[in-house]
Amino acid sequence: MKPNEILLNTTDNEISLVDLIGDEHISTSIETPLRDDAFALSDAEKIERIEKHFREIMLTLGLDLTDDSLRGTPRRVAKMYVKEIFSGLNPANKPSIALFENKYKYSEMLVEKDITFYSNCEHHFVPIMGKAHVAYISNGSVIGLSKINRIVHYFAKRPQVQERLTVQIAEELKKVLGTEDVAVVIDAVHLCVSSRGVEDINSRTVTSHFSGAFGEEGRKKEFFTYLGLQG
Repeated sequence: MKPNEILLNTTDNEISLVDLIGDEHISTSIETPLRDDAFALSDAEKIERIEKHFREIMLTLGLDLTDDSLRGTPRRVAKMYVKEIFSGLNPANKPSIALFENKYKYSEMLVEKDITFYSNCEHHFVPIMGKAHVAYISNGSVIGLSKINRIVHYFAKRPQVQERLTVQIAEELKKVLGTEDVAVVIDAVHLCVSSRGVEDINSRTVTSHFSGAFGEEGRKKEFFTYLGLQG
């Protein structure tokens, strides 16, 4: 597909598949599904296109875009999509990570908990809001604490499913730190559940990833203790 081609049509088979899946929470890949030409357009070109199509959505809904309150909405939404809430799709925005020697010889787990993040459900494009809890055991190198937050936010700022987000954060930390001793727990609220569909405002979704030493029950229990949970 060429960069200037836009997918506007949905076949009957695709509609049937969407209806069949319904509100089921599915994930097809550890990697975020992207087309080969995902970055053929500049940010400015993407904003222009999204603005145009979001204007059409608003008009289709019957909104009056001559109203002062709505006139700038298509542009605002387009900029927000590209520059903010979906900025994690672009590898150019991936945080630069520097490691430091573990001069303290600290050999226990380091836990960074309650990392607040905002993402968006890739099934309905409505917010996912939650907290990530991350831990690792140094194999000789340590990472700046703020960089852990940045890694979480980078992968959150894209259309997501929580299971994939959990694994992406864990795999990136393992790659950066050069260790398998990594744990990630995410506790989040999905507006696709609370604001539509079953409209359950009390349910939360929890996902986890434990590798290396964190696969041991003792380490896992210690991690849960730091989080104030019973392992």
